[in-house]
Amino acid sequence: MRYRLFLCLALLSVLLVSGCQGPPPTQYVLVVTATPLPAGGAATSETPAETQQVAAAVTGTATTSPTPSSSATPDSRPTATVGQIQVAEQVFEHGRMLWIQPRRQIWVMIDSGEGRGKWLIFDDTFTEGEPESDPDLTPPPGKYQPERGFGKLWRTNQEVNDALGWGVTPEFGYVSNYEYHPGGTVDALAPGYHILFSLYQERFRFNEADGTWQKE
Repeated sequence: MRYRLFLCLALLSVLLVSGCQGPPPTQYVLVVTATPLPAGGAATSETPAETQQVAAAVTGTATTSPTPSSSATPDSRPTATVGQIQVAEQVFEHGRMLWIQPRRQIWVMIDSGEGRGKWLIFDDTFTEGEPESDPDLTPPPGKYQPERGFGKLWRTNQEVNDALGWGVTPEFGYVSNYEYHPGGTVDALAPGYHILFSLYQERFRFNEADGTWQKE
């Protein structure tokens, strides 16, 4: 009898605690798709304004945050655009390649030492049906020939090939936190900078003013 009473009291306690806790909070994640921006960057019913804002910021054309309440800080500096984007990354002997999904761009990070270097931007011109790699190229042991869009750029652009060397990892994809910080003021914009993260959460800053990157 005491055992049954104990079970009833325990069950009642669980129900009371569960009722007080309520349902778990809902989490929202903004993942930018490859939907192209319409002319002039205006929002359409098919492309949410927040998505367009982050996609535009990747190319340095965004001016304000997608939240209406944060159009500018008191000193008239434009606010940052913050979101998440899909990225592909491959590490090379002397740098990295990043595929920026919203705008189908390849960002090349040439490493000049001490966590900084040159930043180059190329359109990803690879299309399905093209050769994904060159079978006549054999990488050294432990190295990788880049494939698809990375490989096409690496094989056809001698500056990139010479600067990066062979891949030291395969290509891998993930979702990265992303920030764009415009320069200047709301009335007179200037070159800004982008923030992206590697798969292992290394924070990289890409400076529009001088075409450089640095690890922060």
